[in-house]
Amino acid sequence: MSPANELRPQLAGLQIADPPERWRALGFVVHEGNRIALGSVGVTLGGEGKGITGWTITGLDPAITSLDGLRTTPGARSQLEPPRPASVHPNGATGLDHVVIATPDFDRTAYVLQEADLPLRRILQAPGGFRQGFRRLGPAILELVEVPQAPAGPARFWGLVVVVGDLDALAQRLQPHLTDPKPAVQADRRIATLRDTANLSLKVAFMDLPPRTDA
Repeated sequence: MSPANELRPQLAGLQIADPPERWRALGFVVHEGNRIALGSVGVTLGGEGKGITGWTITGLDPAITSLDGLRTTPGARSQLEPPRPASVHPNGATGLDHVVIATPDFDRTAYVLQEADLPLRRILQAPGGFRQGFRRLGPAILELVEVPQAPAGPARFWGLVVVVGDLDALAQRLQPHLTDPKPAVQADRRIATLRDTANLSLKVAFMDLPPRTDA
């Protein structure tokens, strides 16, 4: 990683309330009782609440504790390295593709991100009349989704998308909890979504690897 990239905000950690055994049942290796390493992102499981309860981002003002209601911990990358996996995840997970945030007020949340030096780099008008905003946070993409029909309130973590090496094998492994793979919005990639029967309190989907490009 270049020195310039080191200075940019990086997603270093996620806190998820679900108990470790639910993630272990999905084929993730859990370290130290409650830690999952997804590429360079450390995921801490358990605790109060539901779904994703907070994230750690390097390169932020140390005084920041919230981004439009999203519990946020600034930190130094050297202090937040995830545990080294003892083995490859049995489900083939290699990292995170993106973390999804939902907001009833797109302009407000985008402004808060910009004031924290996290401006959206791309905004799309999606089918249905709502907006989606994107920016890269190091190993993963932040996706902000407008939910205009939601009650007024802060932004909230909605879910995440995990990259796996073999999506078809995972679909077989996780039957009947995973939908059939289908084309993703990203060109030449496919996605499958966990059903509610997996008993997670957040939305989780899996994508195959990006297509290789010749150097």
